[in-house]
Amino acid sequence: MQDDNGSRSAGWTRRSFLQTSAWAAAGALSLPHARAASTAFTPSWSSLVDNYRVPDWFRDAKFGIWAHWSAQCVPEAGDWYARHMYLQGHRHYDHHVRTYGHPTKVGFMEIQNRWKAENWDPEALMDLYVSAGARYFVALANHHDNQDCYDSKHHAWNTVRVGPKRDIVGTWANLARARGLRFGVSNHSAHAWHWFQTAYGYDPEGPLAGQRYDAYRLTKADGRGTWWQGMDPQALYTGRNIVIPDGITTIRTANEWHEQNDRVWDEKAPPQNPAFARQWFLRCRDLIDSYRPDLVYFDNSGLPLGQAGLDIAAHYYNASMAWHGGKLEAVINAKVLPAERRAGLVEDVERGFREGIEPLPWQTDTCLGDWHYDRSIFDNHQYKSATMVIHRLCDIVSKNGNLLLSVPVRGDGTIDADERKILGEIATWMGRNSEAIHGTRPWRTFGEGPTRVAGGMFSEHASQPFTAEDIRFTSKQGALYVIALGWPTSGVLRIAALAEDSALAPGTIERVEALGATDSLPFTRSRKGLEVRLPEGLAGAIAVALKISGAGLA
Repeated sequence: MQDDNGSRSAGWTRRSFLQTSAWAAAGALSLPHARAASTAFTPSWSSLVDNYRVPDWFRDAKFGIWAHWSAQCVPEAGDWYARHMYLQGHRHYDHHVRTYGHPTKVGFMEIQNRWKAENWDPEALMDLYVSAGARYFVALANHHDNQDCYDSKHHAWNTVRVGPKRDIVGTWANLARARGLRFGVSNHSAHAWHWFQTAYGYDPEGPLAGQRYDAYRLTKADGRGTWWQGMDPQALYTGRNIVIPDGITTIRTANEWHEQNDRVWDEKAPPQNPAFARQWFLRCRDLIDSYRPDLVYFDNSGLPLGQAGLDIAAHYYNASMAWHGGKLEAVINAKVLPAERRAGLVEDVERGFREGIEPLPWQTDTCLGDWHYDRSIFDNHQYKSATMVIHRLCDIVSKNGNLLLSVPVRGDGTIDADERKILGEIATWMGRNSEAIHGTRPWRTFGEGPTRVAGGMFSEHASQPFTAEDIRFTSKQGALYVIALGWPTSGVLRIAALAEDSALAPGTIERVEALGATDSLPFTRSRKGLEVRLPEGLAGAIAVALKISGAGLA
């Protein structure tokens, strides 16, 4: 039988986990929120698509900031450290052996305990994010390394017990809401069952060739007398799901095996380990019910783990309606959705763009640097600039999207000087021009200009930088906003879409003003376009936003 995700998955049926006696016996029906919530949604794609509508808060917010922060930031070596440190020949393996010891003895669980967040000042960071114009904040709840960053009831490997000894998610949530931000969480742990299998491997070459790494040999009993006494390493590393066989003797062959087996981005539940999906469901439901997020980001193509993901989605939407007196305020982000499923959630396009206006709201998530903190990016001053961030924000908003920006955090809880400078420059621009961003909707066309972006996931690197000839449009409350992505050398901005015979703008233009000023700007309108003389005080601006008033423009 195929599940409602359209794929055969490890014995799950179309029935929800919550409908099975085995699932009920595991305690899944005992949560008061699950009983009290509205039942407008059932755990099927048809129910999600037919009943979901994107809440106005998300459509109005436009810009969010994300703390993609976990123990993998401790080595300051970039993303996916917990996987790569177990791959002999990888730079993360070399760094780990040199800095901490060999993974047969010092595994990633030890790095999780080294994450102390000793210099974390979340109040000051949240103030920075607010000043930069963020209207929602997202905290990483867990990554593929399978540590929960909250006071987890169903997973001992959490930040209250291991590492920081703090409820990271709870702290972020309180501070964000106190400042009027909507609060979200990101959940990446559904991939842990295959992503983390390198921890069960071994060196194929060298003096320790064939000796298995820590995950393969450690049990709960081995923790007696250690910092992790009472916790089971197999619950962290997820068990032997896809273990590399003995006998591989070259690094190249081992890497090929991992690429073909445990590196595959698999959204199904592990075939021989159904307990993983049950445990994931309990952890995720606990996260939702304990912290009541406005947004849940899944790092998945579609919903995670077959029926488990559908059950969580239905539970979350129903719970949101119960929390808000029948009003649905919840947003779920997921990726690579077929067209027929996009209405059931908000599709996320990782590090990518859209080529035109999308009929449904969507989101891009990207990062100033690498997802986990990488000191080399700071040392070499290679972050995305404030100009790049603002230009991408304007392009995305003009096409009915939101931008979620990750600002990498060091293991100690601080951000670096370059990141602070970038946030300050974003804050300056947003302080003057956010009227053209927040609360807006797409206009009749997204924009004009020579630069074309490449659409789709991971397309940002294939797109050329925007120029002053690139213009983006938004609208709000009868006004049209025109954003030039740079300063035209002549100081005069020509907008072809607003020519006097344009079918896009058949009405009259009565007033043009630069945001942040009250004076009307001189303009002329001809068959070539609307020409506006820009204020000299804005020369060199990252982007120039104009507000245009008149009949029939918006």
